[in-house]
Amino acid sequence: MFDFVRSHQKVLQFVLVLLIFPSFVFFGVQGYSRFSEEGARPVAEVDGRPITRSEWDQAHQRAIERMRQQMPGIDAKMLDSPELKQQTLDSLVRERVLMAAAVRDHLQPGDERLARLFRTDPQFAGLRNPDGSVNRDFLTAQGLTSEGFAQQLRGDLAMRQVLGGVTGAVGVPKVSATLALDALLQRREIDWVRFDPRTYLAKVQPTPEELQSFFKAQEARFRLPEEAQIEYVLLDLPTVSKGVSVPQEDLRRYYEENQSRYTKAEERRASHILIKADKSASSADRQAARQKAENLLAEVRRTPARFAELARKNSDDPGSAAQGGDLDFFGRGAMVKPFEDALFAMKAGEISNLIETDFGFHIIQMTASRGGEKQPFESVKAEIEAEIRKQGAQRKFAEAAEQFTNMVYEQADSLQPVIDKLKLDKRTATVRRQPGPQATGPLASQKLLDAVFSTDALKNKRNTEAVDLGGSQLVSARVVQHTPARVPPFEDVKDAVRAAVMQEQAAAQARKEGQAKLEALKQSPATALPQSAVLSRGQAQNVPRALLDAVLLAPQDKLPAPIGVDLGADGYVVARVLKVLPREQAASADALLAPQLAQALSAAETEAYLSTLKRRFKVEVEASARAAPGPSKAASQ
Repeated sequence: MFDFVRSHQKVLQFVLVLLIFPSFVFFGVQGYSRFSEEGARPVAEVDGRPITRSEWDQAHQRAIERMRQQMPGIDAKMLDSPELKQQTLDSLVRERVLMAAAVRDHLQPGDERLARLFRTDPQFAGLRNPDGSVNRDFLTAQGLTSEGFAQQLRGDLAMRQVLGGVTGAVGVPKVSATLALDALLQRREIDWVRFDPRTYLAKVQPTPEELQSFFKAQEARFRLPEEAQIEYVLLDLPTVSKGVSVPQEDLRRYYEENQSRYTKAEERRASHILIKADKSASSADRQAARQKAENLLAEVRRTPARFAELARKNSDDPGSAAQGGDLDFFGRGAMVKPFEDALFAMKAGEISNLIETDFGFHIIQMTASRGGEKQPFESVKAEIEAEIRKQGAQRKFAEAAEQFTNMVYEQADSLQPVIDKLKLDKRTATVRRQPGPQATGPLASQKLLDAVFSTDALKNKRNTEAVDLGGSQLVSARVVQHTPARVPPFEDVKDAVRAAVMQEQAAAQARKEGQAKLEALKQSPATALPQSAVLSRGQAQNVPRALLDAVLLAPQDKLPAPIGVDLGADGYVVARVLKVLPREQAASADALLAPQLAQALSAAETEAYLSTLKRRFKVEVEASARAAPGPSKAASQ
């Protein structure tokens, strides 16, 4: 909504993600003493304990897998970028710092508190079953055991304890918030004129000498990148599956042996009345709840048509009472076992006896059912064939992958033997050391390009090793022709040089005339400028950002204030700040803006506190790790 908040969004997002859910890079407070890894080269050190390169790579691989799960179509080059790997190391360092602080201050919660927080904290609602246990599907998706999840949750809560005193301590008094927002969102009225280089292009005529001089001084600007023309082959499941035959009798057999897969899951629709009686309630309270439930059951049996009415008036389940107890359709595993067992033994319209669970006493009315039908063989035949073919291809791929790997290495002078043996297609491309913006498939793999531009591949024109792209894909390439990086002859780029010189000279002319206009305006302050605008951080009016910043930084005590703004290749702007206007937002808007201001300040305080902790726990990062790291093995797997 305003620049201050926008400029802190990344910091705020980091803090929120850190607080809401473990990043799964976290190894747990209990494992804090096991961070050292013998024989591994450290890339950073926190509190005297190393972060090894293998730990960094593993953390980065986990981050990549999470991104792939969340965004299946994400560009592989983004996952393989040095910037992303640097972010992983930064996150790892932060977590180690927070863990060190948690251990020092004994902030890890005990088992009872951990269980209580998981059962009661709303942020974990999506991970809980109705009975309060952890959702097994979630654990399976994350590859976790119950013990591993508890360890990560304990670590997350300990980190929250470390940061809690900072993130929850920033408050902004109403008067201070109003003053800050007034200053932040004030408007300034200006008039201005822009000197656009495009209007000067027709006036500049660079000489041949100027073109030659510019070319010699800016040779790097016109340097052509290193390139390699390659041929390559790809072994993947679709290629292998072409040779897999599927007998018709195998399709029918697979269908008969996997009936459960081709039977639609049965679902039931039910309404219920819950008389709450927690498992921890006293015997007297549970008996009283049972008596109330039995009275309601008797009334429901007398007048079944009043079930919805009685549920609205008496049910203690806030989620369904307003709907007359209706729970909609659900399948097995969605409810606690006593409830589920009773419901799936009932017929439509039937009303159960009292069902006792840890939540209390239920009266269930089964209203409808669906599913349970077996899909005909013909309707799933194509699906079964694709599945059997895929399974056969996966088995065959392992054998083919070994042949592929051996042949491209042992017969390294040509790809033709492996093409003939495995019936692969030869492909060609021209590549550079980094993937192009439109690169896809193997050509988007930095790992393959590193192999292509290795000394052996370039000088000896030998096949690269079999490069594993992940997802059952192997690729090997061979350099046909290598062209080193070079500066082309002047005549080949003469037109590009002329365009660059003309743009530079036109920008210089615009700057010169703009500066002259600024001086004239200082001498004659009453001179009018052709354009006018009212600017604020929330209303930039499409003016250049540099102009907006200069206008808002102009001192208020000497108005009107003439200013000049050099836009580089985009020209020059002369402006005059005429007056300062109050912000347009009504005071009532502060109720919306003040919390965002407090969040931004809290994020800044948190970052400052983290910096203090890093100094306290003597964080050291190797120089090689601070530089842009090379592509990771994880990103290509």
